[in-house]
Amino acid sequence: MNEFKFKKKFGQNFLTNKAIIKKIAGVADVKSNSLIIEVGPGSGNLTVMLAELYKDSKILAYEIDNSLDDILSLRFKDFNNIKVLFSDFLKANLNEDINSFNYDNLYFVSNVPYYITTPILFKLVSSNLPFEKIVMMVQKEVGDRFCSSVSKKEYSALTVILNYFFNIKKEFIVDRNQFYPKPNVDSVVVSFTKRENKEKVNDIDFFIEFVHDSFQFKRKTLRNNLKKYNLKTIEAVLAKYGYDLNVRAEVLDYKVFVDIVNTLKS
Repeated sequence: MNEFKFKKKFGQNFLTNKAIIKKIAGVADVKSNSLIIEVGPGSGNLTVMLAELYKDSKILAYEIDNSLDDILSLRFKDFNNIKVLFSDFLKANLNEDINSFNYDNLYFVSNVPYYITTPILFKLVSSNLPFEKIVMMVQKEVGDRFCSSVSKKEYSALTVILNYFFNIKKEFIVDRNQFYPKPNVDSVVVSFTKRENKEKVNDIDFFIEFVHDSFQFKRKTLRNNLKKYNLKTIEAVLAKYGYDLNVRAEVLDYKVFVDIVNTLKS
């Protein structure tokens, strides 16, 4: 890696601390005979750790930077449980790519490129694949949004949507000095575990759209943000929880949004 030219456009900051890499892999707690998806293996440090810790599982890694081909081929030559696809994960047909693997459980473990963190999460959600657990190292500020509670300034549409699908846990902070080259921000490892017995949503695409619209202008009320919807129906649902249309989206738990959406789409 000494001669490698780091590319800012791909958000390449490689984690070098082996103890932290092992800790990230350990958070995943991968069951036997699983498939682990990784995005942006970079120098391959996390990939190798996963392959060594979970020898009876397989890793499918997506890398957008073709110039890493020789480096990763050399790094992974002694592992028969690692497959690298040199392609853009956001454009990949994930369901099709994993069809050739036989596995019992599905995981996502990655130090994701920070500039595409949210698109990656939405791709995982929209794939409808049964992920046992998702473990991501993300920018600390973004991690705070994922894990925010109702009425906190970080609480957002993304928080609501993710809380519907997952139990979210902030695992540990990673200092910026553990990377090369050093980024301008600290990081945090966040885990997402599938929510068992989650509430049924009549139309998941409508749910996502409705939540985004509710937060469209964060300082505005639902009355102002949701003019294109049936406000009488929305207000009737809100009244069950002690709210009216003059409330802001940031004070509503995800279950309230589920109830509103199911009533609108009943």
